[in-house]
Amino acid sequence: MQPSKGRPGSDGAGQESPVERLDGADPGPAEEAGHLRYDDPWYDALASDWGEPAGAGVPAPAVVPSARGEHRTGAAAADVYLEVQRSAAFQEVRRRYRRFVVPAFVAFFAWYVGYVVAATTAPELMARPVAGAVNVALVAGLGQFLTTFLFTWAYARHARLRRDRAALELRWHTQELTRGVNGGVS
Repeated sequence: MQPSKGRPGSDGAGQESPVERLDGADPGPAEEAGHLRYDDPWYDALASDWGEPAGAGVPAPAVVPSARGEHRTGAAAADVYLEVQRSAAFQEVRRRYRRFVVPAFVAFFAWYVGYVVAATTAPELMARPVAGAVNVALVAGLGQFLTTFLFTWAYARHARLRRDRAALELRWHTQELTRGVNGGVS
């Protein structure tokens, strides 16, 4: 056996390694106190199959569950999710999401493309000084960062105030429906 990560192992002179000594030897003072030892086989993640009974490396025979019972549960759960997806509450949550995200995306994308187009087609405008060495391009570039944070804040606020509660209620309703389909087991 080779030492792992610089820890002591067998010296190859026919002596037992400290790991092999654990089979029946009395524990030392450090082991009695509950301290972790470097020669402990459970310490090394690479020490597979140590301490397992004979034949433990053989894979267990596969147990195939009844396909008919699983299919019914799976189909019923799928029906629950389709029912929730078609519900007015779910459609309202999606509508609220789209009402914010689509205009916000259009505004931010137009602002970004406008900045790039202005930087490439109107360099004299972008080079115009605003204050000292600060020019229009620098102000617009920093404005890109500012609007990113602003849109993130607005999205989180909108989600918290307009969608989170309704989405949480839908989630609990879906959990209850699937729990009923699975016979009380979720």
